[in-house]
Amino acid sequence: MKTRNLMSLGFIALCFFISSNLLAQKRDFYELRTYHIETAEQEAMLDEYLEKAFIPAAHRNGIAKVGVFKPIASEPDAGKKVYLFIPFKSMDGILGLAAKLAKDQTYQTSGSSYINAAFDKPPYKRMETSIMQSMTGQPKFAESKLTNSKKDRVYELRSYEAATERLYKQKVKMFNSGEMDIFEKLNYSPIFYGETIAGANMPNLMYMTTHENMDVRNAHWKAFSADPDWAGMKDLAEYKNTVSRNDTRLLYPAEYSDL
Repeated sequence: MKTRNLMSLGFIALCFFISSNLLAQKRDFYELRTYHIETAEQEAMLDEYLEKAFIPAAHRNGIAKVGVFKPIASEPDAGKKVYLFIPFKSMDGILGLAAKLAKDQTYQTSGSSYINAAFDKPPYKRMETSIMQSMTGQPKFAESKLTNSKKDRVYELRSYEAATERLYKQKVKMFNSGEMDIFEKLNYSPIFYGETIAGANMPNLMYMTTHENMDVRNAHWKAFSADPDWAGMKDLAEYKNTVSRNDTRLLYPAEYSDL
């Protein structure tokens, strides 16, 4: 009887361990919105809405961290875009957020000027959205490790497009099989790596790394190019021709951004 009880307890413990491990590896889903703006007035409207209405509402609905990023001054689209990064625990979270916000009276009140903007005074020109699932190599988003002033930081958002879905999957494999490790080793302090599920430039993956300033960013990439681990994998036959286009955006976090 004692042996049977011990076996039962052991089986329960094993099931608990397996379920805990699976839960730990559950992959995030991400929404990345890009607001295209034309005027400083639109930017101000967006800032007020995101800081005072959307982010507090997201927090109330279980989204602990929300990122807001803008192009640095040297970028050609400086003052023309605002990026909103929202991490979710599941696809249901993405699909259900709008309904939750519709019932949130605090959000409706604090966001009224954005929500009820007139047709001839909109808070943006257009808005586009990408939906991603995190890569297995980093299944959860991470906060940047940087502690310097946000206005001085350079957050690098990259989109790697591939000519075919097969080649795209090979580039994802490359990240999961070593490229992420190099970034971590070189202190890139990445926020996320995402496989795009829906967006304008598929098939593509996206990721964001963070750097104290432009000089540090440039030094990081110089070190990456010279890294022996990168040299050992970049010319492997399985990873040849996996990127047909690299779209790089240099951003900084808004003062009220959580990330």
